[in-house]
Amino acid sequence: MKKVLHILTVAAFAAAATPAAAETVVIVSAKNPATRMFSEQAAQFFLGKSTMFTPVDQADGSAIRNEFYKKVTDKDAAQVKAIWSKLVFTGKAQAPKEFKTSAEVKKAVADDPKAIGYIEKSAVDDTVKVILTLQ
Repeated sequence: MKKVLHILTVAAFAAAATPAAAETVVIVSAKNPATRMFSEQAAQFFLGKSTMFTPVDQADGSAIRNEFYKKVTDKDAAQVKAIWSKLVFTGKAQAPKEFKTSAEVKKAVADDPKAIGYIEKSAVDDTVKVILTLQ
């Protein structure tokens, strides 16, 4: 019993010491009529399969970008980069613009009613609206 209690205490301490990941949300301009979206739909825009929205990306190599693509497309950043490289090379699409911070992504999305992006939930304000929360 003492051993089980010790293991539970260590597990609880480890869980408390691990920082919680910031919740990521997919956003559009507050002017956009869209209200909700499924991950599969978002993946279409961020993989160049639909032009209904213009994707806006976080910086290459950023943790939020890597997490976003894994959750939404089930692909890693290198796979997504390869998809866009092929689309750009064949002239079928233009790669998403990249921004260094969530604040820059939020501004780009807020300024363009056709844009779609992703940021930390804590960065959302009334210039954009959340259409998908990633779990």
